[in-house]
Amino acid sequence: MALRAGHVYASTLKHENMYKPRLSINRRVSLRVTAFASSARELIESGAVRSISPKDAVSIMNSEGFQLLDIRPVWEREKAYVSGSLHVPLFVMDTDNSPITLLKKWVHFGYIGLWTGQYFTTTNLDFLRQVEEAVPDKEAKLLVACGEGLRSMMAVVRLYEGGYRNLGWLAGGFNRAGDDDFPAVEGAGKLQYATIGGVSYYFLQLLLFLQAVGNKS
Repeated sequence: MALRAGHVYASTLKHENMYKPRLSINRRVSLRVTAFASSARELIESGAVRSISPKDAVSIMNSEGFQLLDIRPVWEREKAYVSGSLHVPLFVMDTDNSPITLLKKWVHFGYIGLWTGQYFTTTNLDFLRQVEEAVPDKEAKLLVACGEGLRSMMAVVRLYEGGYRNLGWLAGGFNRAGDDDFPAVEGAGKLQYATIGGVSYYFLQLLLFLQAVGNKS
């Protein structure tokens, strides 16, 4: 009787596992991003990582010796970047061409890439090592920045866990920067628009053109 009961229990578990819904890839990524954001907020709220606004960034960099670490992908940085800043991307283009990844790329292009111009990316597994090569002194002051502030939150968690203790986070990212916040900018575009690409980029150019015409009239 005990053996039969055990068999029934094992069979029930097997069927439960068969029909138990699995987390989708997007859901797993979302949970991972949420975990990073939660950890970053804790670091910032506790004061372990300093929140620095774009308008105060240059002053603090000059007076306190912070080095700006740009963690945006290459295609964003090429549009506009702060002169003298370090660059180590947290995300890189995903070059995997397996059938599943190709399907993801097509979905990404249809829903996101065409409109925003963003490539399908994957985490830079060498991020911490590359930062360590560029800045071997883990007592160095690093102001970590991206376009919108979310990716840099993920980066500060990685860096803090890697032993860096004098970290700053550019609150809101370059998107929140004014034209005069970072006077030494290189590239053809503006820092606050560097994350914009694809079809939305042309809408932005049209809006800027109409705004300029309106200001002249």
